[in-house]
Amino acid sequence: MRYPKVSECVDVFEALWPTALAESWDSVGLAVGDPDAEVRSILLALDPMDAVIAEAVVLGSDLVFNHHPLMLKPVKSVNAATLKGGAVHTLISNDIALFNAHTNADSARGGVSDVLISLLGIDDAQPLVPHGEGLTTGIGRVGDLATPTPVRDIARSLSNSLPRTTTGVRIAGDPAATVTRVAVCGGAGDSLFNEVRASGAEVYITADLRHHPATEARDTANRQEGRPQLIDVSHWASETVWLTAAAQQLETEFADRGLTVALQHSAVNTDPWVERY
Repeated sequence: MRYPKVSECVDVFEALWPTALAESWDSVGLAVGDPDAEVRSILLALDPMDAVIAEAVVLGSDLVFNHHPLMLKPVKSVNAATLKGGAVHTLISNDIALFNAHTNADSARGGVSDVLISLLGIDDAQPLVPHGEGLTTGIGRVGDLATPTPVRDIARSLSNSLPRTTTGVRIAGDPAATVTRVAVCGGAGDSLFNEVRASGAEVYITADLRHHPATEARDTANRQEGRPQLIDVSHWASETVWLTAAAQQLETEFADRGLTVALQHSAVNTDPWVERY
C-alpha cells in the first residue's frame, strides 16, 4: 500500500462520481492543487468555507473533498483580499488541494438523494430526472414505502435521522395524509415540481422550499387530489448525511487500487442557521 498522488485521488473521485454526470451549469473537479503532490490525509466537508479550510490547515490535511464548489460562478480575480481569492491563497500556501463532486454526486448511484431516501427504508429508488435514456443515474429519487405512512410520521422519522438543525423539518399540506410513493431531492429541489407530479409521488422531500414555489405547488396539488404533500428539510442536513456513505466508498476504492489515505470528517457545521425565536 502506498499514498496516492492528487491525480490518483482525482481518478478515484472520477470513478465514483463521473464528471460526465454533472449538470451543464455546474463546476466540479479539482479546483486547487498540484496533480503530482502526495496525499496522506483527506478532509471531507460539505462546504469550502473558511472555517473548513482553516480546519484542514490545523489537521495537516493534503486535500479537502467538498460537495459544494468553491467557484460555482466565474471569478475575475484571486486577490487574497477577496473571499474566493483568500481561500485559494490559503490552500496553495499550505499545499492543500481542493476537489468537489456536486451534481455528479447527486446523480450517481449511491449519491446524495439515494442516501436521503434510504433513511426511509427505500433502497430501490429510481432517478426522478434520469441522466440519460434507460440509465439508473440522474437527479432526485422516487420510490415506494413498504407500508402506507402518514406524512407526519415521515417528517418525524426524518427529524430523528437527520442531524438537528435550527430550521428543523416542516410540512406543507396535510400532515395526516397517508402516502406510499415518495420523491426526494437532496439540496434545493423546488425546480422539479413537474417531474415530481409526473412520477406519481404523493409526498416530496427537499430543501430550501421558498414561499411562492411552495404555495403554487400546493395550489396545483389541491387540483390534483392533493399530491404531492411537501416536506422541507435543511439543505445542509439533507446532504451532509451523504458524506458518511462517500467516505465508505472512497475507503473501498482506494484499497482496491492498493492505495492508503486517512479520511477525516470535518467537525465544522456549515449550516448557516444557528438560532430561531
